Amino acid sequence: MLDLELLIKKLENRIPRSMEEMAEFAVLIPLINNNGQWELIYEFRAMDMKSQPGEVSFPGGRLEKGETFKEAAIRETIEELNIKEENINIIGELDYLISYANLEIHCFLATISGVDVDKIEPNPAEVDHLFTVPLDFFLNTEPKSYGLEMQTKYNEEFPYNLIPGGKNYKFRKSERNIYFYQYNDYTIWGYTATMTKHLTQIIKDL
Repeated sequence: MLDLELLIKKLENRIPRSMEEMAEFAVLIPLINNNGQWELIYEFRAMDMKSQPGEVSFPGGRLEKGETFKEAAIRETIEELNIKEENINIIGELDYLISYANLEIHCFLATISGVDVDKIEPNPAEVDHLFTVPLDFFLNTEPKSYGLEMQTKYNEEFPYNLIPGGKNYKFRKSERNIYFYQYNDYTIWGYTATMTKHLTQIIKDL
């Protein structure tokens, strides 16, 4: 029998989360004052990485057991940039991403201080090199946007006989906007560009 009062109490302070199981990731956007100019630090990922080699990204990675998203973002930044926690000042959390690949990605903005960006020696196992982009570049440059359609792939295991129309069922098609920034010889695209654009919009709305 339903105990409605107990159910109300249980839901009262419950924090909603995805009904589907998600791989949880955290990313940190590093903002540094370089010679009086605010710049964003980007990583050019090592070419021998199993995931996304040679791409541009922010420091980040998957949560470890018992970690909060914020703790994971700080840990990954320390590991990848080879800096200390005292160099990282979290400003706040931006909106988060839910990807088509069942990834939940939380994004934090932080200032980096007490270190010369040109002297940072990142972890070579994960990062080939770092580069910075003036924040003003993004405030004055709109990214190019391209649509990418995701379609349902059929397989013989799925019980089509249990749904109306069977294999002719009209599954919804998913179309995503993929953003691209071109800065000198670097292409900043995908989720990294989405996060950059999101931060830029927040700053423009100040």
